[in-house]
Amino acid sequence: MTHSLTFDAIAEAEAGPKWQARWQRSWPAYEAWFVARGGENGPDRAACLDALAAHMPELVPTHAKLTQLAGGGDRAARFLSAWCPPTYLGGCSLAAVSDDNSVRLVRNYDLSPDLNEGLLLRSEWTGRTVMGMVEFLWGLSDGINADGLSVALAYGGGSQTGEGFGICLILRYVLETCCSVPEAIDVLRKVPSHMAYNLVLADKKGRTASVEMHAGGGLRVRPVAVATNHQHGQQAPDRPAFTRTRERYAHLEMIMEQAPQPASLAAQFLEGPLFQTNFAAGFGTLFTAEYNPDAPAMTLHWPTGEWVQNLNDFQEGQRVIGYDQTEQQSQDWMEALRPWLGGAVDQLDVISSDTDWAMLGQKIGAHWQAQS
Repeated sequence: MTHSLTFDAIAEAEAGPKWQARWQRSWPAYEAWFVARGGENGPDRAACLDALAAHMPELVPTHAKLTQLAGGGDRAARFLSAWCPPTYLGGCSLAAVSDDNSVRLVRNYDLSPDLNEGLLLRSEWTGRTVMGMVEFLWGLSDGINADGLSVALAYGGGSQTGEGFGICLILRYVLETCCSVPEAIDVLRKVPSHMAYNLVLADKKGRTASVEMHAGGGLRVRPVAVATNHQHGQQAPDRPAFTRTRERYAHLEMIMEQAPQPASLAAQFLEGPLFQTNFAAGFGTLFTAEYNPDAPAMTLHWPTGEWVQNLNDFQEGQRVIGYDQTEQQSQDWMEALRPWLGGAVDQLDVISSDTDWAMLGQKIGAHWQAQS
């Protein structure tokens, strides 16, 4: 079985008919989600606008323009403010590395193909050029601006909420108003996130950072610029065995210890354990995004090809990517057996059509013999 996702690259300096067309296409699904997840019980329009003006005043004119293009309704205005939204989760692996000559930020976006907008948007809404993958119709899951600042997010592993903004709009705000990693961290200290999320940042001077955003405000800067789906010193992450968050994090740490060349980092994200194939369960790698702050440019990678976009030479277009799920049943079988196989599972490679089943049986047998 194969699912597919259509990726569109769109350029629109000022929000107008192109953005409005995306709104009309995507809003019915978002509206249903917003209502079903309790959005109607959230802050009213006035409170949302007050929060936006207090924390992200530079985005107020853009929010007003987008609300107008969306029809001007209260529900649209509240949704677009991203103030205290319903909960939303995800996956993702992030890392940034630099040397004397270059810097890269790379992310794997892990989710169901049915839950991604597939939109790469280049805009100049506040006067600074920004390019990134859109979430919630104007927020960003990752992106880069004309100054070379790049940033990407990963779910922090906890469903607790606090008073704050949806993280995707916070990423938009950072790229609209900051030009360096230190500036971005200063902003992130002041703007509260409604849930726990992990960010990795990089800029053209080779500065990198990993930041854990806490629900309701506050952050922690980590010493290594990598992130997956848990936070340090916090409660146990959501479904760690399913997401393999600690395994992926350990793998990223190993990569960083090897001091990889920045240009070689993306290739390692296309391999296990970072690359995910559990699309049927909503945890497959939909794309690998590689950001080059020096250019400034980005490349979307898939096992079947890539798509390069430069902020100064952006090309509109479309790509249709298929996600093969023919190996998913064996992956689900592994997850079902995990409670009984224990540590043996964690020593195994991802099961595929090329799996050596005899070797698999030997590994499992050796594991249980060692336990007895």
